[in-house]
Amino acid sequence: MAKIKAAVIFGGTAQEHELSLASAAEVIRNIPADKYDVTCIGITKKGRWLFFPGDVEEIADGSWEMNPDNASAILSPDPLHRGIIVLEDGDATVRRIDVVFPVLQGKRGADGTIQALLDMSGIPYVGSGHLAAASCMDKSHTHMMLDDYGIPTADWKLITQRDINCIDKRCEEIAASLGFPVVVKPANSGCSAGTTLARDMDELNAAVKVAFSNDNKVLAERYVKARRIEVAVFGYDSPFASNVGEITSVGRNYDPTEVRKSSGDDFAIPADLPAELAAQIRDTAVRTFKALGCKGLARVDFLLDESGSLLLNKVVTSPGLRQNSVFPRLMKEFGIDMPELVDMLLEQALENSERAY
Repeated sequence: MAKIKAAVIFGGTAQEHELSLASAAEVIRNIPADKYDVTCIGITKKGRWLFFPGDVEEIADGSWEMNPDNASAILSPDPLHRGIIVLEDGDATVRRIDVVFPVLQGKRGADGTIQALLDMSGIPYVGSGHLAAASCMDKSHTHMMLDDYGIPTADWKLITQRDINCIDKRCEEIAASLGFPVVVKPANSGCSAGTTLARDMDELNAAVKVAFSNDNKVLAERYVKARRIEVAVFGYDSPFASNVGEITSVGRNYDPTEVRKSSGDDFAIPADLPAELAAQIRDTAVRTFKALGCKGLARVDFLLDESGSLLLNKVVTSPGLRQNSVFPRLMKEFGIDMPELVDMLLEQALENSERAY
């Protein structure tokens, strides 16, 4: 029986480039070799696409770009090709692909861009479609959709580029509405870059400028002193939630500027919560996954404040997949280890590929 031709796309131009490499290496190590023939496509920080024929450890240590056998590559949007076009020595060769595992994070990776290109190509792929990915990356869209579904989030305000000429007035309105402290962040970002905790008006004005240097929309959210609760959601038609975990690496209270440190290094599973509350969190995670149109996998991040109120913080449609990352740890505790998880994600992507959106 012929092997399934799977492509793993990694790297990218976002600030999460190195995180993508580490996740991709873990995914490739755990793709069942007896079932899949793997093609590796790396995207450099400058946006160049390369067919990479080397060893997975070169991806893990970041040296993959220096491999002399790399060749320029293009993901063809033409469904007739249904694959990768490799350009080498003046010749173009099409490598047919059955399914893609995009292990990309941040802008131009987890924001719907690669997903839209894959939709045009007709190649099945792991994870959410372009609309859900974009809606989860853009925190203002996440807030608007969840507000409509009655899923609580922190109070928030949006600042757009149209507000720049009257930014002082807009900051005054935000301060009057949300009070201090307030979390200011780029609307589109997969990491903590550009995120600031503002405690007064001067800090708020400065924080907005920092956030605008990372995106053309800025979100201001009421700061919530809270525990950070995590749930993994998996599936398509009938998604299910893992047991509930809690990030503890920055203390029990949420620090919006320390997202990179909350990578699973200090992570409690299950979280120390009453059974009824844990069940509520799992149910809310699945409702959120469905409301936003997510598919395949997502990490759902909650804030549990001191009064016991639960707030949805964010949904990550392309979570870290390193061995110690939150999503795979939650799934492993649920009974699904990494090889089985990767295989199931690829299988489900193929099974659901014929459905129109």
